[in-house]
Amino acid sequence: MQDHPSPHELLEGVIRFLRDTALPRLDDRAAYDARIAASLLKTVQRQLARSTEDTAAERARLQQLLGRDDIDMEELNRALFEQITTGSIAWDDTRLLDHLWAVTLDKLAVDQPGYSTYLRVREHG
Repeated sequence: MQDHPSPHELLEGVIRFLRDTALPRLDDRAAYDARIAASLLKTVQRQLARSTEDTAAERARLQQLLGRDDIDMEELNRALFEQITTGSIAWDDTRLLDHLWAVTLDKLAVDQPGYSTYLRVREHG
């Protein structure tokens, strides 16, 4: 098993190279593309950092909400969809709304961690 550099460290190195070395030497479209590439890599970095914890929490919420012990997230989400569609779980069920809110916040933490409303919600609960 290789401990160093970690995937996080590797991504950070590429991001730093793009932003600090390559970007200043590029112009117009190439500079724009390099900024986009660095931003995408930061998103991947956040996904890697959060995915295990977020997936475990989402799985636990789904299992409790559905009363199932499935491990496969795709199957759990399919079951949730079916129960919402058939009315087995009401659209205004507080457990469903809490789950959907938590999933939304987890996604924002990866996709838009600097979004002002997200930051306010995280700060004030």
